[in-house]
Amino acid sequence: MTAAQEILAHLEQELPWQRELYVDLHQHPELSFQETRTAGIIEERLETFGFEVQRVGGTGVVGILRNGEGPTVLCRADTDALPVTEATGLPYASTVRTKDANGVEVGVMHACGHDMHITTLLGGAKLMADHQDKWHGTFIALFQPAEEVAGGANAMLHDGLVNRIPRPDVALAQHVINYESGYTGINEGPTLSAGDSIKITLWGRGSHGSMPHNSVDPAVLAASVVLRLQSVVSRELAPGTFAVVTVGSIQVGSKSNIITDHATLLLNVRTYDLDVRAHVLAAIERIVRGECQAAGSPAEPTFEYYDQFPLTLNDPTVTEHVHSALREHYGEQLVFTSKPATASEDFSNIPNAFGTPYTYWTFGGADPYSYQQALASGRVALDIPANHSPYFAPVMDPTIGTGTSNVVVAACAYLAK
Repeated sequence: MTAAQEILAHLEQELPWQRELYVDLHQHPELSFQETRTAGIIEERLETFGFEVQRVGGTGVVGILRNGEGPTVLCRADTDALPVTEATGLPYASTVRTKDANGVEVGVMHACGHDMHITTLLGGAKLMADHQDKWHGTFIALFQPAEEVAGGANAMLHDGLVNRIPRPDVALAQHVINYESGYTGINEGPTLSAGDSIKITLWGRGSHGSMPHNSVDPAVLAASVVLRLQSVVSRELAPGTFAVVTVGSIQVGSKSNIITDHATLLLNVRTYDLDVRAHVLAAIERIVRGECQAAGSPAEPTFEYYDQFPLTLNDPTVTEHVHSALREHYGEQLVFTSKPATASEDFSNIPNAFGTPYTYWTFGGADPYSYQQALASGRVALDIPANHSPYFAPVMDPTIGTGTSNVVVAACAYLAK
């Protein structure tokens, strides 16, 4: 038996407390940078397991377990929830409501599965702590806040993370998705896109709605900009080059007979290549400035970049090593080579700050029978709720067991004696 198999022989006895913890976390979600209760639970568990524990970045928690000479492995889980009102109908569904960063009352839900990530990393941490005779080195369990707003990783780094923990030789992270529970997917290279959100303000000249000749109409200007932006991907990038430019919001005026003096556009950009990213962002600014000039805009447009996510670029050597360990543990059937996803993450900011190679994989959370039924009828996208949906609800079993096993298997791929 491998070290991971010997450790995971004790998994069944951990699952009862993990299920209870998962239900508790799911019922008590907290928004980005508000994860106070969650952080307290994580701290208490890690201290009980025997980890050295510290708060980093406000609501971030890091546990360090030193077990002699050997490599240092960092495993990360994110902890924040989303401003989504849960509609799953689960007996443990969240009914939490709170105020967001803008003071708006919102429902709160673990609609992206971060409660599952916490549960599985804590489970893996306990198993590693209980069976230190099977491995050597240092195991770091890092619980990062505020992933959903692309701020948590940087908050931990700004709070001195690099100088407060041992430099990891490898960093690992995983995410539950709407795939069949029990399966794990991993791939080399780009696995999650770089993401940029942009607030663009276009300036016009206001007037009465009956006197448009006296105006520079920002509504017409905004429409021209939106239309022209559609050509960035279709006409400026080579066919097959991945990029997304989405205009998610257009705000112009508030009354039918008033031509206002400005318009606001909210854009979202996704790319798998940093050179492509630079080209797309430059093209957006060029097009916006050109349309403003053509319209006779009285002032230069403004660009505010926010919620910027780095590219998640899996290291080939680390990925193959972890992939091989997962295949050895589960067999070929339950581990597959995944495709890059268009979603984004800020995890990679942490290993990048250390100069540490990393890999990031996904594991399924959908009920196996429901997933197979949807697959057979070609209705997976319709019948299996995806992350961020108010209906997203990973099944506890075998998802908790798979996620916990993944942590142990991947860590032991480097730490096993």
